[in-house]
Amino acid sequence: MLNALKRYEIQLLLSAGHTQAEVAKFTGVGERSVRRIAREDPVMLPASVMADAGASTMGRPSVAEPYRERVRAILEADPELLSVEILRRVKLAGYRGAKTALYDMVRTLRPPKVDVEMRFEGLPGEFSQHDFGQIDVKYDHGGMERVHFFASRLKWSRWAEVTLVPNQTAETLVRTLAEHFVAFGGVPLCAVFDRPKTVALTWKKSGEVTEWNPVFAYAALEIGFTAEVCWPYAPRQKGSVENLVGWVKGSFFKQRRFRDRQDLLDQFAQWLHETNTERPNRATGVVPAERIEEDRSRLRALRVPPEELALRIPVSVGPTAEVRHDGHSYSMPAEAAGLPATLYLYRDRVRIVAGRFSATHPRQKEAGAVSRLPEHRAAHLAAISGTRGKRYLKRQHLFECGEAAVRFLTELTHRSPRAWIVEVDRLHDLLQSVGPAAMEHAFRAALDVHDVSVEFVARVLGRCPGQGELFKVRS
Repeated sequence: MLNALKRYEIQLLLSAGHTQAEVAKFTGVGERSVRRIAREDPVMLPASVMADAGASTMGRPSVAEPYRERVRAILEADPELLSVEILRRVKLAGYRGAKTALYDMVRTLRPPKVDVEMRFEGLPGEFSQHDFGQIDVKYDHGGMERVHFFASRLKWSRWAEVTLVPNQTAETLVRTLAEHFVAFGGVPLCAVFDRPKTVALTWKKSGEVTEWNPVFAYAALEIGFTAEVCWPYAPRQKGSVENLVGWVKGSFFKQRRFRDRQDLLDQFAQWLHETNTERPNRATGVVPAERIEEDRSRLRALRVPPEELALRIPVSVGPTAEVRHDGHSYSMPAEAAGLPATLYLYRDRVRIVAGRFSATHPRQKEAGAVSRLPEHRAAHLAAISGTRGKRYLKRQHLFECGEAAVRFLTELTHRSPRAWIVEVDRLHDLLQSVGPAAMEHAFRAALDVHDVSVEFVARVLGRCPGQGELFKVRS
């Protein structure tokens, strides 16, 4: 038998002009039942009765049904009471059914819990919001790319800065954050972050940070900002934070189509310009550009510019007087071997300090690359005893020039199993004079013309006076 709510639905659809066949399809009821209900008197029941009718089902009534009013009274007295306690009380009243039936009833009768959201407006220069996001983009010309972005927005003016980034590491966060502060015109009183994994390492259940990510914490001191973190499991505690990532995805990525990555970049720059300077913000009803000056009047200057921002990383100097970081090796004076050190990581360079010793290297990008300063090569050689050990160390220094160096020395060694020892001495002298990049170029040139000789390498490097014009080789 159909309940009152279903019969009411059928009569309502019929009164709206739908055919009996359409009503049967919409409601999942047979046409014979639809014809029968069409002949019945209109269903006119109070709202409370209709709700109870909607909750009832076809078939045998639940074994918990006789206890509905008792459960309702218990929940009215204490809406937060655990279901297991309600089950205990109902069993004392004679209930002999399974807990599942009673729990289903409790779920329908328990008043829904509505958490109060805490939303408030910031003041000029008070808050900025920051978060990483990612989305898979399918290009019209074929192919798909996972795009990562870092978004920042000032709470008062709603001025936004969004940058496409290669990854979501702590270094990417702090460097992009510094660039966004510059674009804002300064640093607000508090920067609010939506995702803690690149910001904090451990925290309490209340959300209080007990250990900050050391890279992030040091950058905060260097730039000069305070941080506040909102936790994913407590979204209603965010206060000034809005769904920044959802806004970027919904207003840009999900609204547009892109031919290729360059088209995405072009549209992205145009969208960001329109968002800040032409389009009124939904929350304020004002174009962000019209309010940004109020923010900027309260922002503070960065303590260091983004290009001078260094991340401080604790390291140690290994027994070979090298420091390894992110898969790359950087040389140190031989006397620093075994000492604890601090690596200052800049965007384009690395500075390492170990006690009274320090060294500055170009930052390496290629996987496995080694940076060794000429003075460190000489010192390492001086520290090695024995002619044989020195020559093998020289050859190792040459290997570090790159893949072409390994191929050149492999060919040289197998062609002249004894002569390579003397040749390595001469090649190492050239390395000390011109550096690894020039040597790699010369080795590649020698391999291109199949002239595996020190003389050819020297001519390419212009180190043979009187030999005429340098060979023009393919780089």
